[in-house]
Amino acid sequence: MQKKLSGTTITVPVPDHKELRAGTLNSIIRQSGLDKKLFS
Repeated sequence: MQKKLSGTTITVPVPDHKELRAGTLNSIIRQSGLDKKLFS
């Protein structure tokens, strides 16, 4: 998944699994640039 912003593009992987390891989810959240608090 990609989001284009002024002067940059944020690319975040979207796994095709039903379950994710905590580390994988944390990595996706970090790459998205969003605050982890949004997911708790």
